[in-house]
Amino acid sequence: MTGDQDRIALSTQDLREVTAFAAACAEVVLEVFEAAQPDDSRPRDAVGAAWEFARGGGRGKSLRDTAWAALKAAKAADTAAASEAARAAMSAAGAAYLHPLAKATQVKHILGAGAHAARAAELVAGHDPGVAAEHVERAVRRASPVVVEVLKRFPAAPVGGGRVGELIRMLDAGLRPPTPAE
Repeated sequence: MTGDQDRIALSTQDLREVTAFAAACAEVVLEVFEAAQPDDSRPRDAVGAAWEFARGGGRGKSLRDTAWAALKAAKAADTAAASEAARAAMSAAGAAYLHPLAKATQVKHILGAGAHAARAAELVAGHDPGVAAEHVERAVRRASPVVVEVLKRFPAAPVGGGRVGELIRMLDAGLRPPTPAE
C-alpha cells in the first residue's frame, strides 16, 4: 500500500495544464498518421478529447475511450511513424490520468506525447536523430511553468523504454533545471 509520503499533490488545473501540453505535442504529428491512414480519425479524436479536458471538460469516459482507440490505431498502423503519431495521441488523452504517485514511471504521462511525437518525426525523416532533437527542443519551449513545476514533483524519468524512453529522458532533462551539484 502506498503511504501519504509517496503521494504527489495534483490539482485538476495541474492535470489540465499537463494535458494541454501533451495535446499540443501530439497535434503536430497527427498529419503523419493521417497521411498513412486517411480514413481513421481515432488519434485526432483522442487529441480532441484531450483538448476538451484541458479547456475545462470532464475527465471521464471520452478520454479513456479515445485513448484506447488511438492505441488500437497505433497497433494497426501501416508504418512505424504513423504508429508513433497515434501513440502520441493516445498519450495526450492519457495525460489526464497522471497518478499522484511519487514514481518515475508517472513521468511518461507528462512527457510521453512529446516523446512519441519526436519519434514519429524522426522516423519520417529517415531515422534522423537531429529531427527528434528539434522536436524535443520545441516541446521544452512549449511547456508552461505549471507543467515544469508538476514534472519537478516527480522523480526523474526511468531508464529503459527504447528510443522513446531516450526521448522522454531528453525532454525530462530539458525541463528540469540542473541542480547545483551537477
